[in-house]
Amino acid sequence: MTPVRPQQEQVAGLLNEAKSRRRFLRGLGACVALPALESLLTQRVEAASAMMARAPGVTANGAAKRVAFVYFPNGANQKAWWPTEPGRDFALSATMQPLSPVKDQILVLGGLDHQNATGGKDGPGDHARASSTFLTGVRVKKTSGADIRAGISIDQVAARHIGHLSRFPSMELTCDGVRKSGSCDSGYSCAYDYNMSWRTPNMPMAPEPNPRLVFERLFGGGDYGDRRKNFAERQSTQKSILDFVLEDARQLQTGLAEKDRGKLDEYLSSIREIETRLQRAEASGETPDPNVDTPKGIPASHREHVRLMYDMMALAFQTDSTRIATLILAHDGSNRAFPEIGIPEGHHSISHHQGKKDNLEKIAKIDLFYMEEFARFLGQLATAKDADGSSVLDNSMIVYGCGNGDGNRHNHDNLPVILAGRAGGSLQSNAYLKMRGKPMSNLFLSMLDHLGVQGETRFGDSTGRLEGI
Repeated sequence: MTPVRPQQEQVAGLLNEAKSRRRFLRGLGACVALPALESLLTQRVEAASAMMARAPGVTANGAAKRVAFVYFPNGANQKAWWPTEPGRDFALSATMQPLSPVKDQILVLGGLDHQNATGGKDGPGDHARASSTFLTGVRVKKTSGADIRAGISIDQVAARHIGHLSRFPSMELTCDGVRKSGSCDSGYSCAYDYNMSWRTPNMPMAPEPNPRLVFERLFGGGDYGDRRKNFAERQSTQKSILDFVLEDARQLQTGLAEKDRGKLDEYLSSIREIETRLQRAEASGETPDPNVDTPKGIPASHREHVRLMYDMMALAFQTDSTRIATLILAHDGSNRAFPEIGIPEGHHSISHHQGKKDNLEKIAKIDLFYMEEFARFLGQLATAKDADGSSVLDNSMIVYGCGNGDGNRHNHDNLPVILAGRAGGSLQSNAYLKMRGKPMSNLFLSMLDHLGVQGETRFGDSTGRLEGI
């Protein structure tokens, strides 16, 4: 993917505009991070004040911090996944070999558990619980009806603190289907299987599977050079529709029963969020227009689909369109085949390996398939220069993992988890650490600390911060 670079003739205008905007914002006592443009490197570093350094979501040098969460399904081949010995400067395992070029940016975290994903009195449904507990840390309500209940996911907690610093508070992506209703796993709603991000306990953030729609949402439709105009036209149309809908809703409010008023208020809350997003986009100035081709849609190849979605995340981070993203590579329980690597059987079927050598080898190949694409994504972030002269990966925290440990056992302890990036220098990477039975929620609470967020004392089933990172 070609790095995002403005045309040379635009640079002078951008610099003047940036200086004027900074003077104006300083007068208001505001703190707004500029897009991560290489041309603005020295100006942005110079503008980073002590207040900026202390602000959530910003490094000491004024660069943006990013957070992403990537989910792979059905557990891992444990023997091939875990490194042999813990410690600093560890030896990569067989599955992690593709991470070699960015090993100094990697923390392998063993011994993290999600006890709320275990069966308990709820019985079967480990795949649904694995997905829905992964970023929430709570025990979800077992139901296949409309009365779903999970918890606010960690990405949305972060979005509440730093989402206003970018055009989009968060971005939710998937390389799978999108389902919010029906029964998918032993009496659990499909909403649990197909969603990882939850804005409220009963409102999942539906992920987008089409890379073309993701790109057009970020930058507008059409070819390079036309997107800003198309983006502005789309915003104008959306505003007109919102004005009509809001006026219609206000007229409906009179005479409604209390139960219906509650439903309408929830609907209006979603409408106002779109309105706020449009206002934020207008206030941010010109929309970025990366000099890359617009994706054509969902490709037939799963590898290409995964690769395109990683590209969308990288573009969103490089242009500071968002600082928070989630990506589901496939829902837990997915029975996708992998003919591109010579595996015609379904992933879920062979994850019940029963200790058979052939099945375990195929699981290791699938794990390696996903790891290769994750490593490629990290490589993109590692070579993309950020506003403070470091890389985008240096200033990021990228969690890669699964809510099931071993697909055959359906266990939710010692989960396969990697944390990549240095969070602007505050994370001590290049290590394999064994936490020995700590809630994964402790990791998320610590990540909020590294993000600069204050005031969050508990998350999910956390028992404290995660030591040693």
